[in-house]
Amino acid sequence: MNNLIASYKIDLLYPIKKWLESLQIRQPKMARLLCKIIPASCPFEREIKLLNRTIAYIPPLCKLNPFYDQIVEIRFKSLSYLANECGEDVTLYC
Repeated sequence: MNNLIASYKIDLLYPIKKWLESLQIRQPKMARLLCKIIPASCPFEREIKLLNRTIAYIPPLCKLNPFYDQIVEIRFKSLSYLANECGEDVTLYC
């Protein structure tokens, strides 16, 4: 009985994740805004150097965000919408 309970996992964030995944990008202005505010790479990753020697490394912490995958997907949807539907050059956002 304990194994059955231990294997049953409840994800309280599941409804929010599904809602984020279901978002549709249909407005160029909104797509541009999302591409600007969602970074292409994790902004928290850093190397702290002193005299050309790395003394500390801060790993990318973005993956600790429970909505990281959904946010990256929204950025991808926005870039795809701008490139495919609007015919815009998206290299500005990369």
